[in-house]
Order: sequence, then C-alpha cells, then structure tokens
Amino acid sequence: MHKELLSAALAAALTLSLAGCGSGEGADDSFDGYTVGICEQMEHVSLSEATRGFKDALVEAFGEDGVRFSEGNALGEQNSCATIIDGFIAEGVDLILANATWPLQAAASATSEIPVLGTSVTDYATALDLGEFDGVIGTNVSGTSDLVPLEDQAALIKELFPEAGTVGLLYCSGEPNSVYQVETVRAELEGMGYACEAYAFTDANDLGAVAQTACDGSDLIYIPTDNTVAANTETVANVVIPAGVPVVGGDPGICSGCGVATITCDYYELGRLTGELAAEILRGETDVSALPVQYLEPLKVYNAENCAALGVEIPEGYTPLG
Repeated sequence: MHKELLSAALAAALTLSLAGCGSGEGADDSFDGYTVGICEQMEHVSLSEATRGFKDALVEAFGEDGVRFSEGNALGEQNSCATIIDGFIAEGVDLILANATWPLQAAASATSEIPVLGTSVTDYATALDLGEFDGVIGTNVSGTSDLVPLEDQAALIKELFPEAGTVGLLYCSGEPNSVYQVETVRAELEGMGYACEAYAFTDANDLGAVAQTACDGSDLIYIPTDNTVAANTETVANVVIPAGVPVVGGDPGICSGCGVATITCDYYELGRLTGELAAEILRGETDVSALPVQYLEPLKVYNAENCAALGVEIPEGYTPLG
C-alpha cells in the first residue's frame, strides 16, 4: 500500500474509532440530557463552521450538562458515512446532524425514526432523489440548505467578468449536488452568451490535473459548493493563481482558498439555525416531518488577496473575507 493510502486509511480508522466519543465521554449512566450525533462528510472550513454553530446553539438551549455530542468525520469516504451513522443508531442518539450530502443520504437510508437534520446540503430533492418537492420532505428528515439562487451566481460572473468568453465548470462527479449546480449555472451562463466547458474529476487525486486542463481552456472557472474542492483548495490555488485564471467559488471556504468572489451564506449562522431547529424538535415543539427546509439570506464576498494578485476589480456591495 502506498504511503498516502496507508495514511488515509489510518486517519479514517481513527476518525471512526472516535465516532461514538463526544463531549459526553466519561459521563456516568445517570446522564438524562440529549445525545446528538454529528457526521461531517470531510474536513474543511465551511463544514466545520456549520458544526460549530450547531453545537453552540444546542449548548445555549440546554446548557453544557444538558446535551452531549458524538462526532464522526468520514474524511471524504462515502462508505464511512454509513458506518458513522450506524454507530449513532446503535448508541441510541436522540437526533442526528448530517453535515453535507453523503451523511444526509446515509442517515435517511439508515433510520426512519431518529430525527435527522441536514446542513450544508445544497438541494434536498437532488440529494434524496425526491422528484416533486415543495420544501417539506415529510419524513424524519429536514434541515437547512446552503443554496443561494444559482441565477445569482451566474449574474455575479456577468457582473465581474462581462468580457470573458469561456467559463470552465470544475466539479466532483461523485457529488450529486455539484452536478446539479453545474448543470443549472451552465444553462444560465449559456443564456447570457458565455461558452461553457465542464471539467469533472472523480476525487482529490485527479483534482490538480483536471484543474490544469480547465485553466488551459478557460478565461475563468466556476466551482459550485463542492466538498472535495473545499477540502483541497490549495491544490486548485497552486494551479489557477500562477495561470492568472480567476475562480468564482460556491462557498466562502473555496473563495478564501482559491477564489476571487462568490455569493454564499454564512455557514456558522447556517449551523446555528440548524441547532435552533434541533432544540425545537428535541423539546417536542416542532414535528420534523412538517418542518420545511430552511435557507439564509445570501452574501456577496470577495478574497482581497487573490483579487489583487489577479487584477480583479470588485465593485461596491461585496464584503471582504476575514
């Protein structure tokens, strides 16, 4: 086994071994608060911020002694999401937070009884293959979405790069919501007169090579709220910045790592909103099966350093990333 694969396997094994160990580790059997399972798809700043906001909201609602967390990170391995979720079910958690699409899919498949809230999920209909969707899933699953109007993403590109000819669309083919966003934004951009070319990669191992190919054929690159890119922004930055090709990313993590600007949501606030909904469900104040998926107001943000490096002028109405 290659050293990189061995390291990844060991890291995944360690993460899974910790999946059942949360802030309540070591508590005695008399604990009568709520136990909440949290599964993150992989490690990157946007998902971490959503988890932080979620936990803060629940601790504020129930106190440090009233809630404990079992946490697992799948480190980008889809099968590990199911393993972590199965551990939560065996533990008898009171609620599951599925942070991103793969954990949501795993949780929805694994239990119809434990309330499941998703967050950092772009489109629930795509993630759960719902077909007709009016905003209420109608099962034990609901949550919050990081979706901003995709036509606004296309309009942002038009505002910042009106003279560009070709837009490269860089995304992971294994993430259904990335595929959905790329297809939607592509239609919008082509309606504006841009030529678009899709550049799909399968995992982080071929991201750098595909990003280079996208640079070679594009005036600028659009990346949706893609978790694999968000966890590997340095790989993309090492290609696009030297090549002088600007990136419009779907979330603030991508923008801060390799992009110039985006329209997005505040992931910490998204997590807090999810935590507030979780508190209502745990108290019995809200029925998860009747709870519509919730959204935040979008924000326009930019990366001042990358804009300066690439000579991109940002108009008024954008907030610099901290």
